[in-house]
Amino acid sequence: MKVQTAFRLDEQLIEDLKSEAKRHKRSLNNYVELVLSKIVEKKPNTETVQAINNALEDKNLERITDIDDFLNSL
Repeated sequence: MKVQTAFRLDEQLIEDLKSEAKRHKRSLNNYVELVLSKIVEKKPNTETVQAINNALEDKNLERITDIDDFLNSL
């Protein structure tokens, strides 16, 4: 379901968005929706956040000593 809404945006930003939409052969509405969707989708899920935190805290990490051996194991 689509919901109509209104935003106040800088005039130059609107012109830039229109140009990009045209370049991608999309309507302005469709292009803005696509760009915003991509931004929202980049938010990691809970499992990914936990893995990132573990990596930053150096928890449960397996050390790779030989990159070739590691790549061959995949």
